[in-house]
This record gives sequence, structure tokens and C-alpha cells, in this order.
Amino acid sequence: MKILAFALCLLAAPAAAAEFRVVGESGAVLYDAPSTQATPLFVVTRFYPLEVVVELEAWAKVRDATGMISWVEKSALTDKRMVLVTAASAEARQRPDDAAPVAFVAAQNVALELVEPAGAGWLHVRAADGADGFLRASACWGG
Repeated sequence: MKILAFALCLLAAPAAAAEFRVVGESGAVLYDAPSTQATPLFVVTRFYPLEVVVELEAWAKVRDATGMISWVEKSALTDKRMVLVTAASAEARQRPDDAAPVAFVAAQNVALELVEPAGAGWLHVRAADGADGFLRASACWGG
């Protein structure tokens, strides 16, 4: 009976919010283990968002938009908030409303600055050229 009660408590506990960080100006190498002597897997460009799964002293175990798990040096990450467009293209609206006029269209794999979550499945984003708008959260990853 105690095990059942414990399991129910776990199910009722709120899920922890994902922690995202962004690759800094210089880009970063993703490794298969927490060491520069490990096998390099990929090089990611600046502003690429990564979900932090585990942190060690100088390393972070991260998940990318494809779901791949790897390791990156924590010094390569910043607290800047960005999202990556995962849809083939995404229309950012002038207001968080599907009927609002289009502010700009972002192509797949473009990183946009996350200004703030706008609620009800919308994110307030800003493009590199300064255009801002509201994007459906389902069209991107990293928020």
C-alpha cells in the first residue's frame, strides 16, 4: 500500500520545466562524453538552443532539437533565450491570434530570440533583423 501511495505522489507532482541554454558567439562542439578527449559528434552554431539534462562542474549533458543527447562545455553556453523553428516555415503574427496579420515568416532551422512566453501556446519572438511577432510554440523548439 505504501508503494502505491508513493507512486501516486510521484504522478501528482508537477513536471519540472525544461532548462534551455543557448550556444554562445563562437559555436560549440558536442561530444559523446564529458571530455575534450571524447569523440566529437557535431559542431553547432551560435544561438542554437540546447536543453540541459545534467550539469557537472565544467560540462553539461544536453539534448538538441532532434532528441540527440551529447555533452558540451558549459563555458560555451549562455543564458540568452532562443527558439529554433522546427516547422517547414512559421508565420509570426502581430498578435497572439491565428487571425492576426502576419508580422514575418521564419524558415525552418532559423533561431529566433525568445522575448517572452505569451500564454495559450504562443511565444513572443524577435528575428535577427529586429522584426518581432508571436509564433505558435508548436512550430519551434527550445522555449
